[in-house]
Amino acid sequence: MHTDANKTMIKEAVEKMFPGTKVASVNTMNLDGKTKRRGTTFGKTSKTKKAIVQLTADSKDIEIFEGL
Repeated sequence: MHTDANKTMIKEAVEKMFPGTKVASVNTMNLDGKTKRRGTTFGKTSKTKKAIVQLTADSKDIEIFEGL
């Protein structure tokens, strides 16, 4: 996920990508890039952001996660 995305943007994106869903809350966490090495050269992978989205009780489920 893009590191500049805020909770409001994430909520709107989820509701737009999955019609019928209603987001109750969004929790986010920022992750720093990992240090990687190739030979003697060190570099870092890009930063990422993770989001945990909680849906309301009357919301439609997201089909990707059904049956897990």
